Amino acid sequence: MDIKRLILFVVFSFSLLMLWENWQKETAPKALDSTATSTKNDISNINAPIIPTINKQAVIQQDAKKADGALVDGAQINVTTDLVHAVIDADGGDIRSLSILHYQDPVDVKRHLHIFEQTSNHTYVAQSGLVGTNLPNHKSIFSFAANNYALAENQNKLVVPMSWVDEETGIQVTKEYIFYRDSYKIDLTYHLTNTGKLSIPLQAYFQLLRDGKIPDGESKMVHTFTGPAIYTEASKFTKLDFHKMDKGDQTYPKTANDGWVAMVQHHFVSAWLPNNGAKREFYAEALGNGLYRAGVILPEGELKPGSSTSFTVPLYAGPQIQKTLTALAPGLDYVVDYGWLTPISGPIFWALQKIHGVVGNWGWSIVILTMFIKLMFFPLSAKSYQSMAQMRGLAPKLQRLKETFGDDRQKLHQAMMDLYKTEKVNPLGGCLPVVVQIPVFISLYWALLGSVEMRQAPFIGWIHDLSAPDPFYVLPIIMGLTMILQTRLNPTPPDPMQAKVMMIMPVAFSIFFFFFPAGLVLYWVVNNILSISQQWFITRKHEAAQAGNAKR
Repeated sequence: MDIKRLILFVVFSFSLLMLWENWQKETAPKALDSTATSTKNDISNINAPIIPTINKQAVIQQDAKKADGALVDGAQINVTTDLVHAVIDADGGDIRSLSILHYQDPVDVKRHLHIFEQTSNHTYVAQSGLVGTNLPNHKSIFSFAANNYALAENQNKLVVPMSWVDEETGIQVTKEYIFYRDSYKIDLTYHLTNTGKLSIPLQAYFQLLRDGKIPDGESKMVHTFTGPAIYTEASKFTKLDFHKMDKGDQTYPKTANDGWVAMVQHHFVSAWLPNNGAKREFYAEALGNGLYRAGVILPEGELKPGSSTSFTVPLYAGPQIQKTLTALAPGLDYVVDYGWLTPISGPIFWALQKIHGVVGNWGWSIVILTMFIKLMFFPLSAKSYQSMAQMRGLAPKLQRLKETFGDDRQKLHQAMMDLYKTEKVNPLGGCLPVVVQIPVFISLYWALLGSVEMRQAPFIGWIHDLSAPDPFYVLPIIMGLTMILQTRLNPTPPDPMQAKVMMIMPVAFSIFFFFFPAGLVLYWVVNNILSISQQWFITRKHEAAQAGNAKR
């Protein structure tokens, strides 16, 4: 009864949450502040207050070019480090492909997982450029000094330069990607020299272009967020919805002196991370043909004749390793999606990390953490099982009442209430302790679901990835068997139909859990086994006490 009630409460809670979110989406009033609504034409308006001297017409022309999401292939170079393999295109100097060497593709395990990718079915690239006429944007053609770059064993960083020159104005631009050993952070540095006679106001933009498809291999049974996100200290973490971007009514912070822009998917993230302090403008919009972009525009001062300048903006493209994200930028750890119970999920994952630091295996860490949580709720569970044991003892009397009153439900109900009162049993006494535990269990669910540390984490034997379903369905079957065993410990419902439903539920839930990540099912199995042990002990103790009282 305990586990079934618990799961029903979880399902009910999720249903309420989804209904609430959908209701909010449909009924939330649109912001009256025009600065909080995104349109394609906004970008030209956004640019005006940052650099008053900039040529607005030039900005509009540049932005019109940027709004075209189509990618043109130019010459490409390969970059390989100890963690990633990247492909950079001369057309704009975009990163068109970035594979993570330590993670497998969830569909083709012989292939590395790709964060950035440009194929016929999927588009996801990192782009950058300078705003203004006679300055290179993400459609300008750069020249490479070499075709391939590889991080040598004695190197800690790898610099990949590309150049662009405008003979007419004398503007020389060198764009450098700097890759680091044992890091998923990539610095992008612009070096500019003005050999001409005119001062050039500088603005740089950094954006992520992506289609709205969910990543390959994602479970259809478990929803996780895919899409852009913007963080500022004032507005905190804002997730942007692709559907709202299609309608042009997605709200988000437009300007700030801090913050970053990211593209989030389950377990992985890419993010442009400019240093705090300088005023910046965020933008996000649908480009049509299923493509979306989100980016940030930064003022970089003025480039006077005969002068040079440089600036750097980091790009992170890698797994959502929380300690790494926390160290990179304020609020970046929010991309690990724990849902609305983050205040509870965060400490739970912290405890899980500490246990992993001792035992060195995420599967055993889940087992030990489940035991700790079960121990923490031991008194509440004991009270619940004591109530169930009392109800189990009343089952014969309840059956006799049913036989006595037949289909007269009113008299049967009154007789049952009198029996509960006489025996001093609260039929709902087993529910409250379960309800109190619900937020913790849902938080643990999100902590296990959102943690990339579970990805490709082995447990025992056949389980090589705790974030993927059990390949042989062993854990779901064990879970079903434990649920059947627990059903036999619970009081039999007096209603025959209800009794049949309770018998069918273990099978139904087992099938349901076939598609859940093995780490989550492992938690439920361990929790079930511990619950059965505790319930069996309490039930036997209660029945022995009842038998002793009967003899006296």
